[in-house]
Amino acid sequence: MTWLVTGGAGYIGSHVVRAFGAVGLGTVVIDDLSSGHREFVPADVPLVVGSVLDTALVEQALAEHQVTGVVHLAGFKYAGVSVSRPIHTYEQNVTGTTHLLAAMAAQGVEQIVFSSSAAVYGTPDVDLVTEDTPTSPESPYGRSKLIGEWLLADQGRATGLRHTSLRYFNVVGSDTPELYDTSPHNLFPLVLEALVEGRTPRINGIDYPTPDGTCVRDYVHVGDLAASHVAAAQALAAGRDLETVYNLGSGDGVSVSEIMTAMAEVTGIDFTPEIAPRRAGDPARIVASGERAARDLDWRMTHTLADMVASAWAARQAAAQAVSAS
Repeated sequence: MTWLVTGGAGYIGSHVVRAFGAVGLGTVVIDDLSSGHREFVPADVPLVVGSVLDTALVEQALAEHQVTGVVHLAGFKYAGVSVSRPIHTYEQNVTGTTHLLAAMAAQGVEQIVFSSSAAVYGTPDVDLVTEDTPTSPESPYGRSKLIGEWLLADQGRATGLRHTSLRYFNVVGSDTPELYDTSPHNLFPLVLEALVEGRTPRINGIDYPTPDGTCVRDYVHVGDLAASHVAAAQALAAGRDLETVYNLGSGDGVSVSEIMTAMAEVTGIDFTPEIAPRRAGDPARIVASGERAARDLDWRMTHTLADMVASAWAARQAAAQAVSAS
């Protein structure tokens, strides 16, 4: 049994690949390396360099490696940038998914775990988001992820494709020092890069209707997230019925100010964050219930906030040491 992991050279994808390997499930990776890293893929895992838009290439990978299921993480993942690059976003995330599904149908691959996003909810007006909370995406990225869910559902009705979509919230930390978040837009790497470069991290807005005035978000450890991908894949392979969507959330929010405090404590770098105006469109609070995923996918929060920060910091330091040694 082999699973194709699209985007498997990225931060989350490479963790998923390792989680599959830890339970003895074989994987093959396809990644165009636009944001992924060749060195993130284990040496014993085949890497196909290319895009899911290349249907023939995907078909070839599925056939050559006798793939039985797909974990689809490949895509353009920057919600803010998607506003100025909508065509690119839809091409990568929507057209790419249609090409992948076509290749799967041609090769008789009938199960898929899809990487979706909390961005499908937009700015929810509830304290705790559940899978029944109405979707109202506010960016091309969020809309592209919702369309991806629709594509899977439609293909399921048409062909019997077995599928589930995992809606991520804020994924942080590292399960192994050689893997770290290289996004230029996520809070953890932004803070860590600032500290490494001797700059002061910044908080955007301290006047939100939250306990300390800063935005509250739902942070989950990438290792816990990866484990639930394995659980979803194993459930599909075993013929178990899964829900069409699951939130991978903690049920408990953490404020940006609390993140800054944890960063200072863990790194040992004392700083007072700079205060900047609010960013347009940032909701005060987004926190999700993970009860449905806990019921079906063994979803558990096994890392504290300090664990998340410490593992992210250790991975960033390891990357800096690798660069200096090269």
